[in-house]
Amino acid sequence: MTLFRGTFLDTPDDPFTGGRLRAEQDAALLVRDGVIRARGGYADLHRQHPQEEVVDLSGGFVLPGFVDTHVHFPQVRVIGGLGLPLLDWLDQCALPEEARLADPAYAKGVATDFVRGLVGAGTTTALVFGSHFAPAVDTVFAEAARVGLRITSGLVVSDRLIRDDLLTDPDRAREESLALADRWHGIGRARYAVTPRFTLSCTDDLLAACADVLGAVPGAMFTSHVNENSREIEVVEELSGCDYVTSYDRHGLVGAGTVLAHNVHPTDPELALLAARGAGVAHCASSNAALGSGLFPLARHRAHGVRVAMGSDVGAGTGFSLLKEGLQAYVTQQLLGEAGHPLTPTHLLHLATRAGAEALGLGSAVGDFCVGRRFDAQWIKPAPSTPLDVGLTHAADPTNALAKMFALGTPADVRSVWIEGEPVNTPDPHLVG
Repeated sequence: MTLFRGTFLDTPDDPFTGGRLRAEQDAALLVRDGVIRARGGYADLHRQHPQEEVVDLSGGFVLPGFVDTHVHFPQVRVIGGLGLPLLDWLDQCALPEEARLADPAYAKGVATDFVRGLVGAGTTTALVFGSHFAPAVDTVFAEAARVGLRITSGLVVSDRLIRDDLLTDPDRAREESLALADRWHGIGRARYAVTPRFTLSCTDDLLAACADVLGAVPGAMFTSHVNENSREIEVVEELSGCDYVTSYDRHGLVGAGTVLAHNVHPTDPELALLAARGAGVAHCASSNAALGSGLFPLARHRAHGVRVAMGSDVGAGTGFSLLKEGLQAYVTQQLLGEAGHPLTPTHLLHLATRAGAEALGLGSAVGDFCVGRRFDAQWIKPAPSTPLDVGLTHAADPTNALAKMFALGTPADVRSVWIEGEPVNTPDPHLVG
C-alpha cells in the first residue's frame, strides 16, 4: 500500500445542485492495488499505517485526473488552424490530416503525440474520436494501453459528403467496427464507442449499421457531433428531414451511453429528448470560440436536465488542457450575461472530473477521491516564481487557489500524474519513509 500526502481538492457532490468543493489540507489517501482504501488527516493515517510508503505531495494541490469527453486522436498535429468556420476548417485542416492516417507509420507517430498530450495535461480518462482507418484505431488503443490511459474509442465512419479516401459503406463499417470491439472492448482500461462522424456525412443506412454494432457490443458507448455550426445544421435538416438529435434517435442511438459533442444551437425539443434519454453533452468551449460556432447555452441544458461535461475537442480546440477549457467555459457564460449560467471554480472542477466520469458511465470508478475510487490523480505544482506559483502562494483559500489554477494553469504546471496509483509518463515525486 501507498500513503499519498498532500492537499486534495475534489467535487464528490454536484455543485449545480448545492455541492461544495471538498478541500482537505495535510490529508492522506491510502491506496492499495490502485484503489483508495482510506482517507483522512495525514497524521492519523500515518499513525495507523506506519510501515507504508509515503508519497509526499506537499506544496501543491492534488486534483482528480481530468476526464475529457470529446477529443480527436487524428488531429493533434493540426491544432491552431485558426480563422475558419467548421466546414471550411474540416476541408482545409482536419480531413486532409485524417487521410494521412492511412499510413500505419504515420498513425503510430500521431498516437504517441496524442497520448502524451493528454497525459501531460493531467487527463487520465478520455472519450476519443478515433480514425476512419481501422489499423489506426488499433494503434491508438495500443498506445493508450502501453501508457495506461483509460480511453473509450472506435472507428469513425462516413459514407457521404467528405473526401473519397475517408468513405466506407454500411457492411464494411459494421464488419470493421465489430472486429475492433472484439479486440479492445473491455480489455484493460479500453472500451468501444460507436462513432459516426456526424449525420452530415452519414446516410440512414450507415446509421442503421451503427445501431447494429451498438446492439451487438454490450456496454459500448455512442458518440458523435450535434448542432455545432448553423450551416451544418441546415444541411442536416435538409438531408434528414428532421432535427439533428432526432436524426440519431430514430435509429436508437441516443441513450444513457451517448455523449454528443457541442450542441451549441439546440432546440428545446432536442434538449427535452436528450434529457429523456439520459444522454450527455460534451461542452467544447475553446473549439466553439475558435471556429466561431457560438456560445454554449449551459443554462438551457441545465433547465432541461441534460448532463454536461467538458471536452477539449483537439484539434479545433486549442490544446489538451481542461484547465484552459474551464476558463473558456467560464468566459462563455459571462458573455451570455443573464442567459448564461454563472460558474464558480468548483463548477469548473466538477465539469472537468466528476461530471465527465458520470457521462462516460465511470462514476463508480473515477472522478473524485472517495474511498473505493481508483486513484487517478494529478499533482499541480508550478515552477517557482511563475505567475501560477505566485498566485497559489497568495491564495486566500482553496476555492481561490482553484480559481487561479483555472485562470493561469497550463500542462507545464502538472508535475505528476497517476492512473490507478501508478505514475504515468512523469517523474516520481519524492518518496518519504
